[in-house]
Amino acid sequence: MRLATDKPVRISAGDFTVMHDFVQSMWRLKQLPAYAQGLKDVLPATAGIDPGAPGILMGYDFHLTESGPQLIEINNNAGGLFMGAHQWLPQPDLAGWSESLVRRVCRMFPEHWRHIAIMDEQITEQFMYPEMLAYAELLRMEGRQVVLLSPEDIHLAADGLYAGGVNGEKLRLDGIYNRHTDFYLESPQLAHIRSAFESKLVQLNPHPRSYALLGDKGRMVDWWRDGFLEAMLPSEDVAFIRSVVPETRRLSDMDADVVWDERKNWVFKPAARHGGKGVLLGKGVSRKRFAELDVADTVMQRFVPASEITLNGETFRLDIRLFTHGPELVALAGRAWQGQMTNFRSEGSGWVSIDVGDS
Repeated sequence: MRLATDKPVRISAGDFTVMHDFVQSMWRLKQLPAYAQGLKDVLPATAGIDPGAPGILMGYDFHLTESGPQLIEINNNAGGLFMGAHQWLPQPDLAGWSESLVRRVCRMFPEHWRHIAIMDEQITEQFMYPEMLAYAELLRMEGRQVVLLSPEDIHLAADGLYAGGVNGEKLRLDGIYNRHTDFYLESPQLAHIRSAFESKLVQLNPHPRSYALLGDKGRMVDWWRDGFLEAMLPSEDVAFIRSVVPETRRLSDMDADVVWDERKNWVFKPAARHGGKGVLLGKGVSRKRFAELDVADTVMQRFVPASEITLNGETFRLDIRLFTHGPELVALAGRAWQGQMTNFRSEGSGWVSIDVGDS
């Protein structure tokens, strides 16, 4: 990972407060029995299991606008805190933070997780693999045994999941830090992980329920569904959530001709994919590509342009990520990039540290 600049980018205290308050509102919503009950018909079986634990490093991504922060996505296993060479992204001095970033990160992992696997698909090939190595090192410094594995390196036995330790010993896993983006454990490659999770033979985090209740893009559609939030929240809470979440609809619920005519106002996103994969800006989509969209699996979100900053004489787009563990803010970061979609391909792009204040 790389920093776009060594100098922190300042955001207003007002914008930070709105984003932080939104995180709290999401946590309260997630805890309501009526919320899960209202979603029971659309949640997959694995999401029906409530481990009773907040999701590790859930990321809330915002664009800053003149009318306030706008939520773009909730990321179920957010990365971006490790900068390499034993350096972590510098954090602002915020009230309520009495511990270091490293300590806040470690505290998310339950004490009884003594044998841990950090798991992802083809893990050594992942862009975020160096960060996963860094997390492993932090946890090892606490006396835990940590291995980094792909799903096929983990084996199911009658009493749990096993993996080879760093010294060749066989470890029965207490928990898996799940970086895999098959959040519902639906693929054949994760069948043994799913079996162990459903049988309570291993703990998993982030887990399917954390994704289902907040991270699934379908939830943003539900928050805009008439009567859904109103049935469980005061009107002022509903208004606040919708003031931060851009209007989001399922393409299948809309008139295709009307959407085509208004396409420049929308962003089209595959409901079941992670991050920015498969995202299309309406203003750049062709009629042929629009017709090819999977209507049943596409959500459409009101287009919210990212704010802009100047770094080293060049203009970059900026978004803000809040890393959380339940209601607790763990870290704050920004991403600076050029182009329409968030990426670090252009020279000078990268992560930025954030400062909060109005002066």
